[in-house]
Amino acid sequence: MGLYLPKFYKACNPSKPLSMGEANDQQYYIDFSSVRGSKIIESLKRTITLISPDEPTCQLFTGHIGCGKSTELLRLKLELEQDGFHVVYFESSQDLDMADVDVTDILLSIAGQVSESLEAIKIKVNPGYFVNLFREIADFLHTPIELSAEAELSVGIGKITAKTKESPKLRRQLREYLEPRTSGILESINKELLDRATTELRRQGKAGLVVILDNLDRVDIRPLPSGRTQPEYLFIDRGEQLRKLNCHVVYTIPLSLTFSNDCETLKNRLGGGISPKILPMVPIRLRSGEEFEEGMRLLRQMVLVRAFPNETHEEQLEMLTEVFDDPETLDRLCRVSGGHVRNLLGLLFDCLRQENPPIPRECLESVIRERRDYLTSSITDDEWELLFQVVQQQTVRGDMEYQTLLRSMLVFEYRDREGTWFGVNPALEEAQKFQTWLKHGDQTTLWHITNAR
Repeated sequence: MGLYLPKFYKACNPSKPLSMGEANDQQYYIDFSSVRGSKIIESLKRTITLISPDEPTCQLFTGHIGCGKSTELLRLKLELEQDGFHVVYFESSQDLDMADVDVTDILLSIAGQVSESLEAIKIKVNPGYFVNLFREIADFLHTPIELSAEAELSVGIGKITAKTKESPKLRRQLREYLEPRTSGILESINKELLDRATTELRRQGKAGLVVILDNLDRVDIRPLPSGRTQPEYLFIDRGEQLRKLNCHVVYTIPLSLTFSNDCETLKNRLGGGISPKILPMVPIRLRSGEEFEEGMRLLRQMVLVRAFPNETHEEQLEMLTEVFDDPETLDRLCRVSGGHVRNLLGLLFDCLRQENPPIPRECLESVIRERRDYLTSSITDDEWELLFQVVQQQTVRGDMEYQTLLRSMLVFEYRDREGTWFGVNPALEEAQKFQTWLKHGDQTTLWHITNAR
C-alpha cells in the first residue's frame, strides 16, 4: 500500500499515548516487556485478577515521564476489562493543579470520576454525606454552587472543582475546611460509593472495580513549609489514607520517591509492603557497552509499524527507504533516543516538521544537534561531574542525584538480569565537554563508550 503521510504524521505525535481500546492505536503497539527486564503490566494485572480479586489492592507504578507508562496503563485497562472488571482510568492532571495538590483533592477527584463512570452505565449513587457536604461548602465559601437535590455526585464535585481550580485562595479555604473531615470523606467514599458500586457491578456480572490514576507522577517536587516535598507529603506522610479505598487502585507516583530515604516507608504505608513497579527504558545496549540487537529491533519496529501498520515486519523492512534515506539513519535515530520512546518519537517528529520522507541523514543530524545543545545549555560543572560518575559506575545514588540527572532526562534507567543500571542520554555523549573528558578518561570508560556506538 505504501506510505500514507497524513496517517504517519498523526501516528508519530509524541504527546499522544496509544489508547489500547481503539483498533487504530492497537496496531501500533509494540510489547517491550521481553527487553525491559520484567512483565510489569502482567504483574499488576495478576495481583488484581488472580491473587486478590475480592479484596482491595493498592499498587504503585512509576518511571521516567515519557517512557510509555500511559500506554502500558491503557493496555492494563483493556486487559482487565476483558477479564470482566469495570475500570475507571483517568489522567489526574486534567482534574488537579499539579503544582498544588492535597489528599482531599485526590479523594474527591476519584469520587467524581468513579461516579461519572458509573452514571454512564446507568448505576446511580447519591451519597447522602456528600449532599450535605456540598451545601456546607457553598455556605463556607460564600460562593453559590447551583445543585439540584437529585444532581449526580460527579456534577457536584465537578462544580466545586471548577470553582476552586482557578482560585488558589478559594482552594486554600476549601482545604482548611475539608482537612479535618478527611476521615469522614474517605468513609463516605468507601461505604456510600465504592461498596455500593462494587455490589451493583457484581450484580451485573462484573468482577469488580479498578481505579487507575495516571499522571500523578507529575506533581511538582516543590518544598512545603514543613520541609517535606509535595510528593513526600502526599504519598508517604498521607499514604495510609490514600491506600484505604475499598477497590483496586493503581497510582502513578514520581520516580524520585524510589530514591528517597523514605522509600521503605512509602512501600509500607502506600504500597502495603509491596515496592513500586518501575518501567525502565528500552535498552539499546548492554551494560558492557555492546549494542543490544533485540532492543534495537523492537525500536525499529516501533517506527516502521507507524509508517506501514498493515504490512508484515519483513515487508516493513523492505519499504524502509520510503521513510529514511538509508537503514543506518533509522538505526542512528534509535541509538540516540536511548530507548526512551517519547524521545524517539520527538526526534522523528522534529525531522518530519522539517522535511518529507524519506528523511535524509543530514536532517536527522541537525535535529540531534539541536536536542544536544538544548540539553547541555543548562548543565553546570557539578552536574557534568555527576554525569561522568554515572558513566564510570552505572549507578545513581540518593534523591539529590536523581533530581539533577534523571528528572532532567540527562540519565536513563535500564534493567537486565543483574538488576538496575544507568546510562547517560546518548545525545549528551556527543557534546564537546563529554568528548574532552573521554580523551582524558581511563581506558575502561573509554572502552565502554566506544563500544556503545
